[in-house]
Amino acid sequence: MIRKLKNVSLALLLWGMIAVFVFPLFWLFLTSLKTRVDAFSIPPKFIFTPTLGNYANVLTDGTFIHIYFNSVKVALLSTLFSLLLGIPAAYALVRFPMRKKDDFAFWVLSTRMAPPIMVILPFYLMFKEFNLLDTAFSLVVIYMTFGLSFVLWMMRSYFNSIPVDLEDSARIDGATRLGAFVKVTLPLSAPGIAAASIFTFIMSWNEFLYALILTGNKTKTAPVAVTSYITFEGIRWGEIAAAGTMIVLPVLVFGIVIQKYLIQGMTMGGVKS
Repeated sequence: MIRKLKNVSLALLLWGMIAVFVFPLFWLFLTSLKTRVDAFSIPPKFIFTPTLGNYANVLTDGTFIHIYFNSVKVALLSTLFSLLLGIPAAYALVRFPMRKKDDFAFWVLSTRMAPPIMVILPFYLMFKEFNLLDTAFSLVVIYMTFGLSFVLWMMRSYFNSIPVDLEDSARIDGATRLGAFVKVTLPLSAPGIAAASIFTFIMSWNEFLYALILTGNKTKTAPVAVTSYITFEGIRWGEIAAAGTMIVLPVLVFGIVIQKYLIQGMTMGGVKS
């Protein structure tokens, strides 16, 4: 009886935590379907006549759509290049003998310790010198440098959990080291790659500070563009909620698509250090 009561209490606690985290997203979606009057009603309305006017205003704004797809491009490219560089680097740190590789791995991790605002000025001056301000290339490079350390450390831990005997068996059967890596190690590390990719994508997609300072009208990202709905006439909460819902959607879809790999990828890498 006591064990059953504990299980019920734990389940209620978990559902309560889920409700706390999901409610802001639910409220954001509700607000995006409300008129200005309903959005400011006190007490808040949960039953109302929904409208798609806010989404129509956002979608008919050609500027926001251009910015939205620019964000998709920047996030996908930064995630792709972070994986292309981080996965081989993590594999090399695990499988190849080299001097002070633990020190090198820690140095890579230390790049994440500095507050972002502390390094924004050097980045700004460097990109200004090379005429790279307000370009997608500058954002991709910065987001890639941030994501690279995360990918390297996560995949390093994951490759450690994959027995080297599997690669040795493939090489005995005639595969090269590269062939064993591509045909054996990469498929086995798919959950870790999925977890690293979703976190890197989320970091690039949600980043605000660098996108605000290093971009202009050409390459502004969606999180920055939302601030354009704060005008001198007032805050257009309906459009902000609609734009916010559209910003949350790609991450949500991406997470659902790879959810079967995500949890496994976050836990398997901790089996062996």
